[in-house]
Amino acid sequence: MNQRSSNLLDEALGLDQVIEPWPLRGRVVAIEDQVETSGSFVLHHLLKCSLSPNSSNVTIFIAFSEPFSHYDRILRKLGCNLVSQRDNSRFFFFDMLKLQCPDGDEGITPEGGLIALYGKIHKTISALPEICWRNVSIIIDDLSLMEVAANGSSDYVLDFLHYCRTLTSEFDCSLITLNHEDIYSSEDRPTFFIQMEYLADILIKAEPLATGLATDVHGQLTVSNKGRNKVSNFHFKVKENVVECFYPGRSRG
Repeated sequence: MNQRSSNLLDEALGLDQVIEPWPLRGRVVAIEDQVETSGSFVLHHLLKCSLSPNSSNVTIFIAFSEPFSHYDRILRKLGCNLVSQRDNSRFFFFDMLKLQCPDGDEGITPEGGLIALYGKIHKTISALPEICWRNVSIIIDDLSLMEVAANGSSDYVLDFLHYCRTLTSEFDCSLITLNHEDIYSSEDRPTFFIQMEYLADILIKAEPLATGLATDVHGQLTVSNKGRNKVSNFHFKVKENVVECFYPGRSRG
């Protein structure tokens, strides 16, 4: 995603002026999308920004949805090499995909997977130079699959998210999550989903157009930035290695 096309998104997130110090430090960012309108490109953009060569940011990426090779391929198209970032200890990748297919019926228990994962995150941050603590981003790529890995226990997921929330206070780092809004009915939304909307300093929603599908527009983004008391809304179009963000009626084709 190049600088020109990401301006509207960066402005809405407060990333349009400085990357250092990390503008999202101490904040919770919740991304919500729908099955037909993926918001993963926002996650990719935030990952790229957090690993900007002009910053000293460190990213801890918790993957329930895709393996390292998937994100490495996408970020290379955006001009970011995750392998070199990993080798330079700026990118820590925790592959949690195997926890979705546990042996037997144990899955993740409070004493097991999620608690151990939190311990690894805390240990990773604590081992960094103290000057880096405020520039750490914790990114979770799919909360719904975390719930699946936890044998459907939304309480375990909620506890884990609250633990991670304490890290934003303890280390002044940021927490960024992605979840899929329309896989739940309005009456069946798990507690952690509602809590993330409540805890979020910035809520980003990727939704289909109200008028339906269009060839030159893939959806709309609504960014609610509580810190700025501002709501931004614009359209987007996902291309091979760039996402165009523009106001309605101003598509760049």
